[in-house]
Amino acid sequence: MLRENTHPTAMRTRRLFLDRLDPDSGAYDVVVVIDVLRSFSTAAYAFAAGARRIYPVETIAEAHRLKTALPEALTTGAVGGGDPVSGFDYGNSPSALCDLDLAGRTLIQSTAAGVRGLGRFAHARALFAGSLVCAAATAAAIRNLRPTEVVFVVTGEWVDRDGDEDIACADYLDALLRGGAPDPALYARRVRDSDFGRRFLAGDNPNLPRADLDLCAQADRFDFAMPARRHEGRCALVAERMPAPD
Repeated sequence: MLRENTHPTAMRTRRLFLDRLDPDSGAYDVVVVIDVLRSFSTAAYAFAAGARRIYPVETIAEAHRLKTALPEALTTGAVGGGDPVSGFDYGNSPSALCDLDLAGRTLIQSTAAGVRGLGRFAHARALFAGSLVCAAATAAAIRNLRPTEVVFVVTGEWVDRDGDEDIACADYLDALLRGGAPDPALYARRVRDSDFGRRFLAGDNPNLPRADLDLCAQADRFDFAMPARRHEGRCALVAERMPAPD
């Protein structure tokens, strides 16, 4: 709802804020739900470690039910504020996953913001989980779809957070989709300087390690996008690698 841009190709872009959304049954073309700190950065590092599929589920109870159906799956997630979920295999932490061997593994992810955003836009023509670490690949995947409109959903704005880590990612994606050559370092700096980013730098919460911020603020570290697809009746994230530009 911040602003709408019209691109030379007639592709429109706009931003929505998860915590300001009214119930809406409208149709959407392409939607990118952005959670830089940390849900969809964690997901990206899990894919880089070899994970095959990630099931995003909104509630802890739903995660436990799905775990019963998929006993070999690993659970990862956090509650509001970033605290890990009791009984889950991992928290919502890229630094906890980046050195693991997750080859072929399935993950179940439950978080307070990003995952909830995916659920709100499940009926979009195309739906992506977005973060800075895979922004260029996400923009490339979107261009291939030739959308009429791209909606960026900011999930990190809460009553005590400005959400600028996600707005920065949206701004970067927007610039890439317009065919520009934006300096990724500018957007990475905004991630670090955001309200939530500064909490990782404070060093007073062991569940918000600086290592996570360092990993989340690396623009275009990965060459894959993370589309949400239906798999066996459930929403699932997969890693979709994009070819290198000529």
